[in-house]
Amino acid sequence: MDQQHTTMMALSDQWRPWPQAASRADLATYQINRLRAGLRSVLHSNQFYRRKFADLDVGALTDYDALRRFPFTTKGELIEDQRANPLYGTNLTFPLHDYIRLHQTSGTTGQPYKMLDTAESWDWWADCWATVLHAAGATNDDVVFLAFSFGPFIGFWSAYEGAKRIGALVVPGGGQTSLQRLQTILAVRATVLICTPTYALHLAEIAQQEGIDLANSSIHKTIHAGEPGASLPGVRQRIETAWGARAYDHAGMTEVGAYGFTCQQQDALHINEGEFIAEILDPQTNEPVAEGERGELILTTLGRWGSPAIRYRTRDLVQRGPTTCPCGRTYLTLPGGILGRVDDMLIIRGVNVYPSSIEDTLRRFPDVQEFRITVFKDGALDEIALEVECPESLVPQIETMLRQTLSLRVPVQAAPAGSLPRFELKARRIVDKRTEG
Repeated sequence: MDQQHTTMMALSDQWRPWPQAASRADLATYQINRLRAGLRSVLHSNQFYRRKFADLDVGALTDYDALRRFPFTTKGELIEDQRANPLYGTNLTFPLHDYIRLHQTSGTTGQPYKMLDTAESWDWWADCWATVLHAAGATNDDVVFLAFSFGPFIGFWSAYEGAKRIGALVVPGGGQTSLQRLQTILAVRATVLICTPTYALHLAEIAQQEGIDLANSSIHKTIHAGEPGASLPGVRQRIETAWGARAYDHAGMTEVGAYGFTCQQQDALHINEGEFIAEILDPQTNEPVAEGERGELILTTLGRWGSPAIRYRTRDLVQRGPTTCPCGRTYLTLPGGILGRVDDMLIIRGVNVYPSSIEDTLRRFPDVQEFRITVFKDGALDEIALEVECPESLVPQIETMLRQTLSLRVPVQAAPAGSLPRFELKARRIVDKRTEG
Protein backbone atom coordinates (compact mmCIF):
# COMPACT_ATOMS: atom_id res chain seq x y z
CA MET A 1 0.00 0.00 0.00
CA ASP A 2 1.60 3.33 -1.08
CA GLN A 3 1.83 6.45 1.09
CA GLN A 4 -0.93 8.28 -0.82
CA HIS A 5 -3.40 5.42 -0.34
CA THR A 6 -2.52 5.24 3.37
CA THR A 7 -3.14 8.97 3.69
CA MET A 8 -6.52 8.75 1.95
CA MET A 9 -7.63 5.93 4.23
CA ALA A 10 -6.60 7.98 7.26
CA LEU A 11 -8.58 10.94 5.98
CA SER A 12 -11.70 8.78 5.86
CA ASP A 13 -11.96 9.14 9.64
CA GLN A 14 -13.21 12.70 9.23
CA TRP A 15 -16.32 11.38 7.48
CA ARG A 16 -17.33 9.44 10.60
CA PRO A 17 -17.14 12.20 13.19
CA TRP A 18 -18.67 10.13 15.96
CA PRO A 19 -16.95 6.93 17.17
CA GLN A 20 -19.05 4.01 15.97
CA ALA A 21 -18.61 2.02 19.18
CA ALA A 22 -19.82 4.87 21.42
CA SER A 23 -22.86 4.28 23.59
CA ARG A 24 -26.24 5.63 22.54
CA ALA A 25 -26.28 7.83 25.64
CA ASP A 26 -22.94 9.40 24.68
CA LEU A 27 -24.17 9.86 21.10
CA ALA A 28 -27.28 11.66 22.38
CA THR A 29 -25.14 14.01 24.47
CA TYR A 30 -22.88 14.70 21.49
CA GLN A 31 -25.84 15.43 19.22
CA ILE A 32 -27.64 17.75 21.65
CA ASN A 33 -24.46 19.67 22.46
CA ARG A 34 -23.70 20.13 18.78
CA LEU A 35 -27.27 21.28 18.08
CA ARG A 36 -27.19 23.77 20.95
CA ALA A 37 -23.91 25.21 19.68
CA GLY A 38 -25.28 25.58 16.15
CA LEU A 39 -28.53 27.14 17.28
CA ARG A 40 -26.66 29.93 19.04
CA SER A 41 -25.56 31.39 15.69
CA VAL A 42 -28.83 30.51 13.97
CA LEU A 43 -31.00 32.29 16.51
CA HIS A 44 -28.76 35.34 16.45
CA SER A 45 -29.55 36.21 12.81
CA ASN A 46 -31.82 33.63 11.12
CA GLN A 47 -35.23 35.33 10.91
CA PHE A 48 -37.10 32.14 10.01
CA TYR A 49 -36.07 30.22 13.13
CA ARG A 50 -36.08 33.29 15.36
CA ARG A 51 -39.81 33.53 14.64
CA LYS A 52 -40.43 29.80 15.06
CA PHE A 53 -38.54 29.48 18.32
CA ALA A 54 -39.38 32.88 19.83
CA ASP A 55 -41.21 31.33 22.79
CA LEU A 56 -38.69 28.55 23.45
CA ASP A 57 -35.75 28.44 25.81
CA VAL A 58 -32.88 26.95 23.83
CA GLY A 59 -30.94 26.72 27.08
CA ALA A 60 -33.44 24.07 28.19
CA LEU A 61 -32.52 21.88 25.22
CA THR A 62 -30.76 19.13 27.16
CA ASP A 63 -32.10 15.89 25.72
CA TYR A 64 -34.38 14.34 23.07
CA ASP A 65 -37.50 14.97 25.16
CA ALA A 66 -36.72 18.68 25.21
CA LEU A 67 -36.11 18.65 21.44
CA ARG A 68 -39.61 17.22 20.91
CA ARG A 69 -41.05 20.43 22.37
CA PHE A 70 -39.64 22.31 19.38
CA PRO A 71 -42.10 22.76 16.48
CA PHE A 72 -41.72 20.87 13.22
CA THR A 73 -40.40 22.47 10.04
CA THR A 74 -42.30 21.60 6.85
CA LYS A 75 -41.55 22.02 3.18
CA GLY A 76 -44.82 23.92 2.80
CA GLU A 77 -43.81 26.63 5.24
CA LEU A 78 -40.36 26.96 3.67
CA ILE A 79 -41.92 27.46 0.24
CA GLU A 80 -44.47 29.91 1.64
CA ASP A 81 -41.62 31.80 3.29
CA GLN A 82 -39.93 32.14 -0.10
CA ARG A 83 -43.17 33.32 -1.68
CA ALA A 84 -43.53 35.98 1.00
CA ASN A 85 -39.83 36.89 0.99
CA PRO A 86 -38.45 36.41 -2.53
CA LEU A 87 -36.11 35.15 -3.79
CA TYR A 88 -34.70 32.94 -1.06
CA GLY A 89 -36.88 33.42 2.01
CA THR A 90 -35.65 34.11 5.53
CA ASN A 91 -34.02 30.77 6.44
CA LEU A 92 -30.61 32.38 5.96
CA THR A 93 -28.24 32.68 8.89
CA PHE A 94 -25.60 34.78 7.13
CA PRO A 95 -25.51 37.72 4.68
CA LEU A 96 -26.38 36.77 1.11
CA HIS A 97 -22.82 37.38 -0.11
CA ASP A 98 -21.64 34.47 2.09
CA TYR A 99 -23.55 31.92 -0.01
CA ILE A 100 -21.82 30.24 -2.93
CA ARG A 101 -24.22 27.54 -4.21
CA LEU A 102 -27.83 27.61 -5.41
CA HIS A 103 -29.84 24.43 -5.92
CA GLN A 104 -33.54 23.67 -5.97
CA THR A 105 -35.90 20.78 -5.45
CA SER A 106 -37.33 18.92 -8.43
CA GLY A 107 -40.78 20.40 -7.96
CA THR A 108 -42.47 17.00 -8.32
CA THR A 109 -44.85 17.86 -5.45
CA GLY A 110 -45.35 21.56 -6.23
CA GLN A 111 -43.31 24.76 -6.46
CA PRO A 112 -39.52 24.15 -6.42
CA TYR A 113 -37.73 25.25 -3.26
CA LYS A 114 -34.53 27.25 -3.77
CA MET A 115 -31.70 26.26 -1.45
CA LEU A 116 -28.53 28.24 -0.75
CA ASP A 117 -25.29 26.93 0.78
CA THR A 118 -22.28 28.71 2.20
CA ALA A 119 -18.79 27.35 1.53
CA GLU A 120 -18.85 25.72 4.96
CA SER A 121 -22.24 24.14 4.35
CA TRP A 122 -21.15 22.87 0.93
CA ASP A 123 -18.09 21.24 2.50
CA TRP A 124 -20.44 19.59 5.01
CA TRP A 125 -22.55 18.25 2.11
CA ALA A 126 -19.40 16.81 0.52
CA ASP A 127 -18.39 15.10 3.77
CA CYS A 128 -21.84 13.55 4.08
CA TRP A 129 -21.62 12.18 0.53
CA ALA A 130 -18.09 10.94 1.16
CA THR A 131 -19.62 8.87 3.97
CA VAL A 132 -22.03 7.33 1.43
CA LEU A 133 -19.16 6.37 -0.89
CA HIS A 134 -16.93 5.18 1.93
CA ALA A 135 -19.66 2.92 3.30
CA ALA A 136 -20.05 1.29 -0.11
CA GLY A 137 -16.32 0.56 -0.19
CA ALA A 138 -15.37 3.18 -2.78
CA THR A 139 -11.78 4.46 -2.57
CA ASN A 140 -9.33 6.70 -4.42
CA ASP A 141 -8.60 3.74 -6.71
CA ASP A 142 -12.08 4.02 -8.22
CA VAL A 143 -13.29 5.74 -11.38
CA VAL A 144 -16.71 7.19 -10.57
CA PHE A 145 -19.12 7.86 -13.46
CA LEU A 146 -21.97 10.30 -12.81
CA ALA A 147 -24.82 9.44 -15.18
CA PHE A 148 -26.92 12.58 -15.04
CA SER A 149 -27.23 16.09 -16.42
CA PHE A 150 -25.73 18.88 -14.32
CA GLY A 151 -28.78 21.02 -13.60
CA PRO A 152 -30.15 22.66 -10.43
CA PHE A 153 -30.88 19.32 -8.71
CA ILE A 154 -28.44 19.02 -5.81
CA GLY A 155 -28.11 15.27 -5.41
CA PHE A 156 -25.44 14.51 -7.95
CA TRP A 157 -23.50 17.76 -7.61
CA SER A 158 -22.94 16.72 -4.00
CA ALA A 159 -22.06 13.20 -5.16
CA TYR A 160 -19.39 14.77 -7.37
CA GLU A 161 -18.00 16.68 -4.38
CA GLY A 162 -18.05 13.54 -2.24
CA ALA A 163 -16.15 11.56 -4.88
CA LYS A 164 -13.53 14.29 -4.91
CA ARG A 165 -13.31 14.00 -1.12
CA ILE A 166 -12.28 10.34 -1.30
CA GLY A 167 -9.81 11.08 -4.09
CA ALA A 168 -11.59 9.11 -6.81
CA LEU A 169 -11.30 9.95 -10.51
CA VAL A 170 -14.64 11.58 -11.36
CA VAL A 171 -16.15 11.35 -14.85
CA PRO A 172 -19.25 13.55 -15.44
CA GLY A 173 -21.82 12.28 -17.92
CA GLY A 174 -23.73 15.51 -18.44
CA GLY A 175 -24.80 16.40 -21.97
CA GLN A 176 -24.51 12.81 -23.21
CA THR A 177 -27.14 10.46 -24.56
CA SER A 178 -27.67 7.16 -22.76
CA LEU A 179 -25.67 5.31 -25.41
CA GLN A 180 -22.83 7.81 -25.18
CA ARG A 181 -22.76 7.37 -21.42
CA LEU A 182 -22.49 3.61 -21.80
CA GLN A 183 -19.69 4.04 -24.32
CA THR A 184 -17.85 6.39 -21.97
CA ILE A 185 -18.22 3.97 -19.06
CA LEU A 186 -16.58 1.27 -21.17
CA ALA A 187 -13.91 3.59 -22.61
CA VAL A 188 -12.67 4.98 -19.26
CA ARG A 189 -13.21 1.66 -17.45
CA ALA A 190 -15.41 3.23 -14.81
CA THR A 191 -15.76 1.16 -11.65
CA VAL A 192 -18.57 3.00 -9.80
CA LEU A 193 -21.82 4.21 -11.35
CA ILE A 194 -23.98 6.84 -9.62
CA CYS A 195 -27.51 7.44 -10.90
CA THR A 196 -31.15 6.83 -10.01
CA PRO A 197 -32.30 3.19 -9.79
CA THR A 198 -34.69 3.82 -12.66
CA TYR A 199 -31.93 5.16 -14.88
CA ALA A 200 -29.62 2.24 -14.09
CA LEU A 201 -32.30 -0.09 -15.40
CA HIS A 202 -32.84 2.13 -18.43
CA LEU A 203 -29.11 2.06 -19.23
CA ALA A 204 -29.22 -1.71 -18.94
CA GLU A 205 -32.11 -1.78 -21.40
CA ILE A 206 -30.15 0.34 -23.90
CA ALA A 207 -27.09 -1.86 -23.43
CA GLN A 208 -29.11 -4.97 -24.23
CA GLN A 209 -30.45 -3.34 -27.40
CA GLU A 210 -26.91 -2.39 -28.46
CA GLY A 211 -25.38 -5.75 -27.62
CA ILE A 212 -23.26 -4.36 -24.76
CA ASP A 213 -22.37 -6.88 -22.06
CA LEU A 214 -22.71 -4.77 -18.91
CA ALA A 215 -22.46 -7.74 -16.56
CA ASN A 216 -18.82 -8.16 -17.58
CA SER A 217 -17.90 -4.49 -17.67
CA SER A 218 -15.54 -2.74 -15.25
CA ILE A 219 -18.40 -1.46 -13.07
CA HIS A 220 -18.37 -3.27 -9.72
CA LYS A 221 -20.48 -0.88 -7.62
CA THR A 222 -23.61 1.13 -8.36
CA ILE A 223 -24.81 3.79 -5.91
CA HIS A 224 -28.32 5.12 -6.27
CA ALA A 225 -30.02 8.33 -5.21
CA GLY A 226 -32.91 10.59 -6.20
CA GLU A 227 -35.69 8.08 -5.55
CA PRO A 228 -36.39 4.98 -3.44
CA GLY A 229 -35.67 1.68 -5.09
CA ALA A 230 -32.19 0.35 -4.45
CA SER A 231 -33.26 -0.95 -1.02
CA LEU A 232 -36.15 -2.88 -2.57
CA PRO A 233 -34.99 -6.49 -3.06
CA GLY A 234 -36.65 -6.85 -6.46
CA VAL A 235 -35.17 -3.62 -7.81
CA ARG A 236 -31.72 -4.21 -6.35
CA GLN A 237 -31.57 -7.73 -7.77
CA ARG A 238 -32.50 -6.47 -11.26
CA ILE A 239 -29.77 -3.82 -11.12
CA GLU A 240 -27.13 -6.20 -9.78
CA THR A 241 -27.93 -8.86 -12.37
CA ALA A 242 -27.86 -6.40 -15.25
CA TRP A 243 -24.62 -4.69 -14.20
CA GLY A 244 -22.81 -7.60 -12.57
CA ALA A 245 -22.19 -5.27 -9.63
CA ARG A 246 -23.34 -4.67 -6.06
CA ALA A 247 -26.02 -1.97 -5.77
CA TYR A 248 -26.08 0.45 -2.82
CA ASP A 249 -28.83 2.81 -1.73
CA HIS A 250 -28.54 6.39 -0.53
CA ALA A 251 -31.12 8.78 0.90
CA GLY A 252 -30.98 12.56 0.95
CA MET A 253 -33.05 15.68 0.42
CA THR A 254 -32.26 19.12 -0.95
CA GLU A 255 -33.71 20.72 2.18
CA VAL A 256 -31.77 18.48 4.59
CA GLY A 257 -28.70 16.79 3.12
CA ALA A 258 -27.25 13.35 2.40
CA TYR A 259 -28.43 11.58 5.54
CA GLY A 260 -28.61 7.87 4.70
CA PHE A 261 -26.29 5.23 3.27
CA THR A 262 -26.11 1.49 2.74
CA CYS A 263 -23.12 -0.36 4.14
CA GLN A 264 -21.57 -3.40 2.49
CA GLN A 265 -23.97 -5.68 4.38
CA GLN A 266 -26.76 -4.17 2.20
CA ASP A 267 -29.34 -5.01 4.89
CA ALA A 268 -30.68 -1.53 5.60
CA LEU A 269 -30.05 2.19 5.31
CA HIS A 270 -27.94 3.68 8.09
CA ILE A 271 -28.77 7.17 9.31
CA ASN A 272 -25.59 9.26 9.52
CA GLU A 273 -26.23 10.17 13.16
CA GLY A 274 -22.93 11.98 13.44
CA GLU A 275 -24.52 14.70 11.28
CA PHE A 276 -28.28 14.26 11.82
CA ILE A 277 -30.70 13.67 14.66
CA ALA A 278 -33.39 11.26 13.47
CA GLU A 279 -36.84 10.77 14.95
CA ILE A 280 -39.38 8.25 13.66
CA LEU A 281 -42.87 9.30 14.66
CA ASP A 282 -46.40 8.06 14.13
CA PRO A 283 -47.76 10.46 11.47
CA GLN A 284 -51.09 10.72 13.28
CA THR A 285 -50.03 11.04 16.94
CA ASN A 286 -46.48 12.41 16.46
CA GLU A 287 -45.32 9.95 19.12
CA PRO A 288 -42.11 7.90 18.68
CA VAL A 289 -42.60 4.42 17.25
CA ALA A 290 -40.99 1.28 18.66
CA GLU A 291 -38.37 -0.81 16.89
CA GLY A 292 -39.99 -2.75 14.05
CA GLU A 293 -42.79 -0.21 13.63
CA ARG A 294 -43.29 2.24 10.79
CA GLY A 295 -43.47 6.00 11.00
CA GLU A 296 -42.48 9.29 9.42
CA LEU A 297 -38.81 10.24 9.44
CA ILE A 298 -38.06 13.60 11.10
CA LEU A 299 -34.56 15.00 10.66
CA THR A 300 -32.50 17.73 12.30
CA THR A 301 -29.23 18.78 10.70
CA LEU A 302 -26.11 19.12 12.86
CA GLY A 303 -24.24 21.09 10.20
CA ARG A 304 -25.28 23.34 7.30
CA TRP A 305 -25.98 26.20 9.66
CA GLY A 306 -26.33 28.65 6.78
CA SER A 307 -29.80 27.20 6.03
CA PRO A 308 -30.55 24.61 8.72
CA ALA A 309 -33.43 22.18 9.01
CA ILE A 310 -34.71 21.66 12.56
CA ARG A 311 -37.20 18.82 13.10
CA TYR A 312 -37.90 18.67 9.37
CA ARG A 313 -40.87 16.52 8.37
CA THR A 314 -39.49 14.53 5.45
CA ARG A 315 -42.86 12.84 4.76
CA ASP A 316 -40.84 9.67 4.14
CA LEU A 317 -42.25 6.46 5.58
CA VAL A 318 -39.61 4.24 7.21
CA GLN A 319 -39.32 1.34 9.62
CA ARG A 320 -37.32 1.78 12.81
CA GLY A 321 -34.56 -0.81 12.85
CA PRO A 322 -31.84 -1.73 15.34
CA THR A 323 -28.75 0.35 16.10
CA THR A 324 -26.40 -2.57 15.56
CA CYS A 325 -25.07 -3.99 12.31
CA PRO A 326 -22.53 -6.68 11.39
CA CYS A 327 -20.52 -3.89 9.70
CA GLY A 328 -19.76 -2.53 13.19
CA ARG A 329 -21.65 0.75 12.85
CA THR A 330 -23.92 1.72 15.73
CA TYR A 331 -26.14 4.17 13.88
CA LEU A 332 -29.91 3.77 13.57
CA THR A 333 -30.95 1.58 10.65
CA LEU A 334 -33.97 1.70 8.35
CA PRO A 335 -34.76 -1.81 7.04
CA GLY A 336 -36.04 -1.58 3.47
CA GLY A 337 -34.84 2.01 3.12
CA ILE A 338 -37.49 4.58 2.26
CA LEU A 339 -40.70 2.57 2.10
CA GLY A 340 -42.72 5.34 0.48
CA ARG A 341 -44.09 8.79 1.04
CA VAL A 342 -46.58 9.27 3.86
CA ASP A 343 -48.74 11.25 1.44
CA ASP A 344 -48.26 8.76 -1.45
CA MET A 345 -50.19 5.98 0.25
CA LEU A 346 -53.21 4.89 -1.74
CA ILE A 347 -56.27 3.35 -0.10
CA ILE A 348 -57.71 0.94 -2.66
CA ARG A 349 -60.86 -0.88 -1.58
CA GLY A 350 -59.78 -0.51 2.05
CA VAL A 351 -56.21 -1.73 1.47
CA ASN A 352 -53.18 0.53 2.03
CA VAL A 353 -50.97 0.43 -1.06
CA TYR A 354 -47.58 2.10 -1.56
CA PRO A 355 -46.18 2.47 -5.11
CA SER A 356 -42.84 1.10 -3.90
CA SER A 357 -44.52 -2.23 -3.07
CA ILE A 358 -45.86 -2.43 -6.61
CA GLU A 359 -42.44 -1.68 -8.10
CA ASP A 360 -40.70 -4.25 -5.90
CA THR A 361 -43.15 -6.91 -7.10
CA LEU A 362 -42.87 -5.99 -10.79
CA ARG A 363 -39.06 -5.93 -10.76
CA ARG A 364 -39.03 -9.59 -9.75
CA PHE A 365 -40.06 -10.42 -13.33
CA PRO A 366 -37.03 -10.22 -15.68
CA ASP A 367 -39.27 -9.56 -18.70
CA VAL A 368 -40.84 -6.44 -17.17
CA GLN A 369 -39.22 -3.29 -18.55
CA GLU A 370 -41.26 -0.24 -17.48
CA PHE A 371 -44.64 0.40 -15.89
CA ARG A 372 -47.21 3.09 -15.14
CA ILE A 373 -49.83 3.30 -12.39
CA THR A 374 -53.14 5.02 -13.05
CA VAL A 375 -55.31 6.05 -10.10
CA PHE A 376 -58.96 6.87 -10.77
CA LYS A 377 -62.37 7.03 -9.14
CA ASP A 378 -64.98 4.29 -9.44
CA GLY A 379 -67.96 5.87 -7.76
CA ALA A 380 -66.80 6.92 -4.29
CA LEU A 381 -63.83 4.52 -4.23
CA ASP A 382 -60.26 4.92 -5.47
CA GLU A 383 -59.06 2.29 -7.95
CA ILE A 384 -55.77 1.57 -9.67
CA ALA A 385 -54.73 -0.04 -12.92
CA LEU A 386 -51.29 -0.94 -14.26
CA GLU A 387 -49.72 -0.68 -17.67
CA VAL A 388 -46.66 -2.92 -17.84
CA GLU A 389 -44.19 -3.37 -20.67
CA CYS A 390 -44.11 -7.16 -20.78
CA PRO A 391 -45.29 -10.10 -22.89
CA GLU A 392 -49.06 -10.56 -22.81
CA SER A 393 -48.56 -14.12 -21.54
CA LEU A 394 -46.93 -12.76 -18.37
CA VAL A 395 -49.96 -10.71 -17.25
CA PRO A 396 -51.73 -13.51 -15.29
CA GLN A 397 -48.55 -14.26 -13.30
CA ILE A 398 -48.06 -10.57 -12.49
CA GLU A 399 -51.66 -10.19 -11.36
CA THR A 400 -51.35 -13.28 -9.16
CA MET A 401 -48.16 -12.05 -7.47
CA LEU A 402 -49.62 -8.57 -6.93
CA ARG A 403 -52.69 -10.13 -5.33
CA GLN A 404 -50.48 -12.23 -3.05
CA THR A 405 -48.26 -9.26 -2.12
CA LEU A 406 -50.90 -6.56 -1.73
CA SER A 407 -53.96 -8.66 -0.82
CA LEU A 408 -55.66 -6.78 -3.64
CA ARG A 409 -56.68 -7.51 -7.19
CA VAL A 410 -54.89 -5.12 -9.55
CA PRO A 411 -55.77 -5.22 -13.27
CA VAL A 412 -52.68 -5.30 -15.50
CA GLN A 413 -52.53 -4.36 -19.17
CA ALA A 414 -49.53 -5.37 -21.28
CA ALA A 415 -47.99 -2.38 -23.07
CA PRO A 416 -45.72 -2.51 -26.15
CA ALA A 417 -41.99 -2.43 -25.49
CA GLY A 418 -40.65 1.12 -25.37
CA SER A 419 -44.11 2.72 -25.23
CA LEU A 420 -43.94 4.11 -21.68
CA PRO A 421 -41.82 7.11 -20.59
CA ARG A 422 -38.22 6.72 -19.40
CA PHE A 423 -36.65 8.91 -16.75
CA GLU A 424 -33.13 10.12 -15.98
CA LEU A 425 -33.93 11.63 -12.59
CA LYS A 426 -36.97 11.00 -10.40
CA ALA A 427 -39.43 8.70 -12.11
CA ARG A 428 -43.04 9.87 -12.47
CA ARG A 429 -44.95 6.65 -12.87
CA ILE A 430 -48.27 7.64 -11.25
CA VAL A 431 -51.06 9.22 -13.30
CA ASP A 432 -53.76 10.57 -10.97
CA LYS A 433 -57.14 10.93 -12.67
CA ARG A 434 -59.17 11.26 -9.49
CA THR A 435 -59.78 14.99 -9.98
CA GLU A 436 -60.86 14.72 -13.62
CA GLY A 437 -64.44 15.27 -14.57
